[in-house]
Amino acid sequence: MEHGEDRQITIIDEEGNEILCNIVLTFESDDYNKSYVIYTAVGQEFDEDGDPEYHASSFIPAEDGEDGELFPIETDEEWEMIEEVLNTFFDEEESE
Repeated sequence: MEHGEDRQITIIDEEGNEILCNIVLTFESDDYNKSYVIYTAVGQEFDEDGDPEYHASSFIPAEDGEDGELFPIETDEEWEMIEEVLNTFFDEEESE
Protein backbone atom coordinates (compact mmCIF):
# COMPACT_ATOMS: atom_id res chain seq x y z
CA MET A 1 0.00 0.00 0.00
CA GLU A 2 1.21 3.43 -0.79
CA HIS A 3 0.18 6.77 0.54
CA GLY A 4 2.00 10.02 0.33
CA GLU A 5 1.77 13.73 0.56
CA ASP A 6 0.86 15.84 -2.44
CA ARG A 7 -0.09 13.04 -4.80
CA GLN A 8 -2.86 14.21 -7.05
CA ILE A 9 -4.86 13.04 -10.03
CA THR A 10 -7.29 14.80 -12.31
CA ILE A 11 -10.56 13.05 -13.02
CA ILE A 12 -13.27 13.89 -15.54
CA ASP A 13 -16.81 13.86 -14.16
CA GLU A 14 -20.01 12.94 -16.02
CA GLU A 15 -20.35 16.50 -17.35
CA GLY A 16 -16.79 16.47 -18.70
CA ASN A 17 -15.40 18.77 -16.02
CA GLU A 18 -11.85 18.23 -14.84
CA ILE A 19 -11.63 17.79 -11.06
CA LEU A 20 -8.34 17.85 -9.20
CA CYS A 21 -8.22 15.17 -6.49
CA ASN A 22 -5.87 14.29 -3.67
CA ILE A 23 -4.92 10.62 -3.59
CA VAL A 24 -5.58 9.10 -0.17
CA LEU A 25 -4.03 5.74 -1.00
CA THR A 26 -3.48 3.21 -3.74
CA PHE A 27 -3.42 -0.55 -3.35
CA GLU A 28 -3.67 -3.76 -5.33
CA SER A 29 -6.16 -6.57 -4.85
CA ASP A 30 -5.10 -10.10 -5.71
CA ASP A 31 -8.73 -11.22 -5.38
CA TYR A 32 -9.84 -8.95 -8.21
CA ASN A 33 -6.48 -8.70 -9.96
CA LYS A 34 -6.84 -4.91 -10.10
CA SER A 35 -5.23 -1.80 -8.70
CA TYR A 36 -7.35 0.72 -6.83
CA VAL A 37 -7.07 4.37 -5.91
CA ILE A 38 -9.01 6.15 -3.16
CA TYR A 39 -9.20 9.93 -3.43
CA THR A 40 -10.99 13.11 -2.37
CA ALA A 41 -11.87 16.03 -4.63
CA VAL A 42 -9.86 19.15 -3.78
CA GLY A 43 -12.19 21.72 -2.20
CA GLN A 44 -14.98 19.15 -1.91
CA GLU A 45 -13.46 16.83 0.68
CA PHE A 46 -16.58 16.84 2.91
CA ASP A 47 -20.26 16.14 2.35
CA GLU A 48 -23.10 18.28 3.76
CA ASP A 49 -22.81 16.52 7.14
CA GLY A 50 -19.13 17.42 7.37
CA ASP A 51 -18.03 13.83 6.82
CA PRO A 52 -15.07 13.10 4.57
CA GLU A 53 -16.24 12.18 1.09
CA TYR A 54 -14.06 9.49 -0.44
CA HIS A 55 -14.19 8.25 -4.00
CA ALA A 56 -12.63 5.10 -5.39
CA SER A 57 -11.79 3.76 -8.82
CA SER A 58 -9.95 0.80 -10.17
CA PHE A 59 -7.11 1.64 -12.53
CA ILE A 60 -4.67 0.09 -14.89
CA PRO A 61 -1.24 1.62 -14.33
CA ALA A 62 0.42 2.88 -17.46
CA GLU A 63 3.58 1.00 -18.38
CA ASP A 64 5.68 4.17 -18.36
CA GLY A 65 4.76 4.88 -14.73
CA GLU A 66 2.48 7.76 -15.68
CA ASP A 67 -1.15 7.90 -14.56
CA GLY A 68 -3.16 4.99 -15.82
CA GLU A 69 -6.77 4.82 -16.90
CA LEU A 70 -9.47 4.96 -14.21
CA PHE A 71 -12.51 2.68 -14.19
CA PRO A 72 -15.65 2.73 -12.03
CA ILE A 73 -16.14 0.20 -9.24
CA GLU A 74 -18.78 -2.16 -10.53
CA THR A 75 -19.67 -4.62 -7.76
CA ASP A 76 -20.85 -4.42 -4.15
CA GLU A 77 -18.15 -6.94 -3.26
CA GLU A 78 -15.45 -4.57 -4.53
CA TRP A 79 -16.97 -1.67 -2.57
CA GLU A 80 -17.00 -3.75 0.61
CA MET A 81 -13.35 -4.72 0.07
CA ILE A 82 -12.42 -1.06 -0.54
CA GLU A 83 -14.22 0.03 2.63
CA GLU A 84 -12.34 -2.60 4.62
CA VAL A 85 -9.00 -1.41 3.23
CA LEU A 86 -9.90 2.21 3.99
CA ASN A 87 -10.98 1.37 7.55
CA THR A 88 -7.76 -0.59 8.14
CA PHE A 89 -5.74 2.30 6.72
CA PHE A 90 -7.35 4.80 9.12
CA ASP A 91 -6.99 2.44 12.09
CA GLU A 92 -3.24 2.20 11.34
CA GLU A 93 -2.96 5.99 10.93
CA GLU A 94 -4.61 6.57 14.33
CA SER A 95 -2.38 4.07 16.10
CA GLU A 96 0.86 5.71 14.94
